[in-house]
Amino acid sequence: MQLDMAADELKSVLNRLRRAQGQIAGVIRMIEEGRDCEDVVTQLAAASRALDRAGFSIIATGLEQCLADEGQTPGDKDRMRARLEKLFLSLA
Repeated sequence: MQLDMAADELKSVLNRLRRAQGQIAGVIRMIEEGRDCEDVVTQLAAASRALDRAGFSIIATGLEQCLADEGQTPGDKDRMRARLEKLFLSLA
């Protein structure tokens, strides 16, 4: 399954990933500086949420594309559903 996202969807996902990247860099810096554990965990949780949201957005796009594909056989749809379910559960 190839990811085919509209420009606005792609921009949103990339923004979330960049935000997570910055937050992870912040967590690394905080640990290196010996910052308070609660602050580190709070920042780490924010990075995790940003990654989860990016992943869910990508999966939602995949679901949307699969549902719109009229040319699939029932077997193709079942296999795609299983693959998407596995992806979804990997983020849960």
